[in-house]
Amino acid sequence: MTKAEQILDFYSNLNIDVSTLPLKVDVLNPYQNPSPEMEKVLHEFYHKYYGDTKSRGLILGINPGRFGAGITGIPFTDSYRLKEFCDIDFPIDTRETSSVIVYEVIQAFGGAKKFYSNWFIGTTSPLGFIHQNAKGNWVNYNYYDDPKLEKAVRPFIIDKLQEQLEICGNPRKCVVLGTGKNYKYLQKLNKEIQLFDEIVPLEHPRYIMQYKLKSKEDYVTKFLGALS
Repeated sequence: MTKAEQILDFYSNLNIDVSTLPLKVDVLNPYQNPSPEMEKVLHEFYHKYYGDTKSRGLILGINPGRFGAGITGIPFTDSYRLKEFCDIDFPIDTRETSSVIVYEVIQAFGGAKKFYSNWFIGTTSPLGFIHQNAKGNWVNYNYYDDPKLEKAVRPFIIDKLQEQLEICGNPRKCVVLGTGKNYKYLQKLNKEIQLFDEIVPLEHPRYIMQYKLKSKEDYVTKFLGALS
């Protein structure tokens, strides 16, 4: 199987038992019954950049966001970046904050073709979560935002991390987006089950865009150093 076939198979089989989750928490699974548009884009993107058997390095985000992977199915990639940098059309116009700096890094690395031939962007939890707050609104919820949720999804996270490692060719180094709870969780988990020899933390793109925008170019340089 090519990497594209492995990745598409991985996403199409993602599932978690909602009954095991805490009350007022639901799953964000963009890959379950995807729209024809998303399905087309997923196949086009992964066959374009992963239609081979070459090993890749692994980058791990947190979990899918509603406006990036939640719509296109591709981590840190909104429809604008798909068209602008990957020459792939998506009928819904979406803009996702984190994808801005991610694609600046990709361009500085040498462009989408070179970047994706060397790296695979996955997530600690490849399914996202939403939580009903006190006002009755459903909002984004990270896997670590609630100890009960973290405990409930632990077997799922371990299983899917191992699958993503296999897809990449079992690299011993992992780059983590998020120097806070995502990194600490993976550090602790790694001590228990020894997935990696080295975990390299980088600031989460959303954090940079919201709080460190004036220093964005410095972070792009830092990212390139970690990915080279």
